[in-house]
Amino acid sequence: MSTRTPLASRGAIWFTIPYVVVFALFLVWPILYGLWMSLTDRSLAAPRVRMTGLANYAEALTDPDVWSSLGNTVFFTVITSVPLVVLSFALAYLVSTGLPGQWMWRLSFFAPFLLPVSVVTGIWGMVYANDFGLINGLLVRLGGSNIPWLSDANVAMWAIALVTVWWTIGFNFLLYLSALQSIPDHVYEAAALDGAGPWRRLVSVTLPMVRPTTVLILLLQILASLKVFDQIFLLTAGGPDGATRSVLQYIYDVGFVGYRLGYASAISYLFFALIVVLSLAQVAIMRRQQKGA
Repeated sequence: MSTRTPLASRGAIWFTIPYVVVFALFLVWPILYGLWMSLTDRSLAAPRVRMTGLANYAEALTDPDVWSSLGNTVFFTVITSVPLVVLSFALAYLVSTGLPGQWMWRLSFFAPFLLPVSVVTGIWGMVYANDFGLINGLLVRLGGSNIPWLSDANVAMWAIALVTVWWTIGFNFLLYLSALQSIPDHVYEAAALDGAGPWRRLVSVTLPMVRPTTVLILLLQILASLKVFDQIFLLTAGGPDGATRSVLQYIYDVGFVGYRLGYASAISYLFFALIVVLSLAQVAIMRRQQKGA
């Protein structure tokens, strides 16, 4: 039997080389270089580099700012993931029931998701403005007082969460709408023949049928929320007094404001390990869902 590589296979190798080069240059090499930096005292302010071993990791585990920023990130994840699952399902369910003006509802729910983050934060920055903002203007007209939405440590994270829900709910809405439209009509007809009313059909038919989509949306939303950076950086820059500073914001501050690239790399790899653990949990849950189906 001939062991020579077929001509078609040898030709395919040349097509894969550009991808392998780009993959190695822009993914593998940065990962390895960042891992090396996390073991050094690499700094933008000093040309000399000294190996420090695991000192950066030990410092990160005892750094109160790391834990406070992680707490802010987890809090943001909780207050955004739940409404982004519940509200997106509610909106998709209402649209799937045959509301008049289908195109208008779908466009209005999904359109914000198409906006870049700079536009979103620009719009909501004016809405939240203390003196001329839309919300404070309405409060004053109703006899209330201005609320410092983005400068009050007790309110700022909630305000950013509201922006995030408004901006990103359209993607989850489409996933739920697709799942709802894939449910066969005969399932609802059989439930109606058994005497199930609208509420019973929702609880016993619709929710179980969209459970895999719910698990997918929830896990994707958690991973996305843990990596929040843009809207926080543009609206509050992590303030006031670090009340909205996320982990990625702290990594940015340490590396590019404090010039400690080695320490910032160590924090980023610890956070990367957390993301990997959650991703593996996601895969395990999805496989369990598939086996259960």
